[in-house]
Amino acid sequence: MNKKVYISVSTDPVKEYSGVLQYACEMQGKADMLHCDIMDGKFVKAKTYDENLVRNINQNSLIMLDVHLMCSEPLSLIDDYLDAGANIITVHYEAFKDKNDIVTAIKKIKKANALAGLSISPNTPIKDIKMYIHAVDLVLVMSVEPGASGQSFIKESLDKIKELDLLRTGNKYSYKIEVDGGLNEYNVQKVLDAGADIIVSGSYVYKAKDRMLAIGKLRGESDVK
Repeated sequence: MNKKVYISVSTDPVKEYSGVLQYACEMQGKADMLHCDIMDGKFVKAKTYDENLVRNINQNSLIMLDVHLMCSEPLSLIDDYLDAGANIITVHYEAFKDKNDIVTAIKKIKKANALAGLSISPNTPIKDIKMYIHAVDLVLVMSVEPGASGQSFIKESLDKIKELDLLRTGNKYSYKIEVDGGLNEYNVQKVLDAGADIIVSGSYVYKAKDRMLAIGKLRGESDVK
């Protein structure tokens, strides 16, 4: 029996503010989640929209909101995005100067009955987050450098996914493994075979002539042509 593969389509390639809500509504019922890439211009160079657009999407669609905070002070932003209707909030390990605040962030998200995610950039090894992963709902592996859509998949990410899958199995953890960056129909199967559960797609789905077909290919559906 094949495992369930979840597709979270990223808002990052959508450059017009009004286009994000339109894209969210189009993806409702097709993708499993909308991956809301939130950038503050500090943690990464790019700067995007804030919780007000997330609230607008939440009020005008039913798609699950997968909020990814690529921000320098994520702890101070969590309440805003919870209030806006985020279903998942993922924070970056590297964004915390005081690593004790990671525990505080995870507890805050889970107390609000949202799912808590922890993300790592390409240069961060899995060993750095081992002490936290038992408590999270998902671990997000960045397979490109955070902050820009359209980059190529970093193949070393496969080793991280495999390591997380082994840790999950060996310790009976329940977190999902989410992968973000450079994924397409040609490399997604290797990522799924390594243990990924959630595939984030920016440019691949957004630029596809047939977005539903592209989503099917990312799920690894053998009957998709």
